[in-house]
Amino acid sequence: MYNYVLSSSHSCGQVIIEALLSAHLIGASERALMPGVLPISPLVWPHLCTNSRQVVKMSATGIRKPGFESPAIKLPSHPTYDLKGVVKLALAEDAGDRGDVTCMATIPLDMEVEAHFLAKEDGIIAGIALAEMIFHEVDPSLKVEWSLKDGDHVHKGLQFGKVSGRAHSIVIAERVVLNFMQRMSGIATLTKAMADLAHPATILETRKTAPTLRLLDKWAVLIGGGKNHRMGLFDMVMIKDNHISAAGGIINAIRSVDEYLGQKNLQMEVEVETRTLEEVNEVLQYASQMKTSLTRIMLDNMVVPLPNGDVDVSMLKEAVQLINGRFETEASGNVTIETVHKIGQTGVTYISSDILYQFIAVNLAL
Repeated sequence: MYNYVLSSSHSCGQVIIEALLSAHLIGASERALMPGVLPISPLVWPHLCTNSRQVVKMSATGIRKPGFESPAIKLPSHPTYDLKGVVKLALAEDAGDRGDVTCMATIPLDMEVEAHFLAKEDGIIAGIALAEMIFHEVDPSLKVEWSLKDGDHVHKGLQFGKVSGRAHSIVIAERVVLNFMQRMSGIATLTKAMADLAHPATILETRKTAPTLRLLDKWAVLIGGGKNHRMGLFDMVMIKDNHISAAGGIINAIRSVDEYLGQKNLQMEVEVETRTLEEVNEVLQYASQMKTSLTRIMLDNMVVPLPNGDVDVSMLKEAVQLINGRFETEASGNVTIETVHKIGQTGVTYISSDILYQFIAVNLAL
């Protein structure tokens, strides 16, 4: 009898997923190798087994639906993002030019295992759909089953999924799967907390994402109950202070955008950043006199921190009242888990914050 616990430990987190593997030897004969996706696949993928096999089994509880269904919350769209390429890069980064030398040295080539996911703390789970994709990329013969979907709440002790198949394939995939899941679950859990406190306002993220992981970070925000801000520089016009300075003023900047979109025959959302009530009034006056493509006004740093740790939202509230529903509004600056509820009660449409990416990574193990 063999017992395996492959784990990873981080200081803290909302959700811990653990898979315990117990094995007993049944026999050993080989079956044809299914092709891997890494350029070092001959090193990563030793032989598979066919008839008599070593099988790792564990009692299955809580598994209600086999197989994988289309994710309830889909990956945000992007014209150039290659998610499959990101997955392949992550796997190749881990395998290097030799593959998993420890796995090949210690785990019998024909062993099959069944690994269970177990939540050890409460939280929001995210990355289930991505995990399915990674397991399939590593070895299409792996069978993955879930009892939950992305965005579901997990409580301590809940067993919510399992993966079964060739031990080598599972071990090769496990670190990449867990790294993505712990990041996404951390973002989703924090987003859920912020979104609940912000109601009736809607939580948005920013572009301050990890390079090459933007869509995954933004996907996690959606899973947690937030909404996506612009994907990048291409899908929304966002006039900020540097654009305003370069254009010679806030009205010149808006006018230039209106002219550019007209010339290019482009239709997209347009947001302008305002920092004072005077700028808000300037924008409203321009919009009352000219046809404009403007759709949203950002109210930047109109939440003022107080010495006692509270915030003064009176300027923000006045700006929202001035706009009076003519445009969407977005509060930005000094947004924290402690201040977001008060900000959300001002009548603002959206609250954007990069704090969603200052998450505590979820502890995971497989």
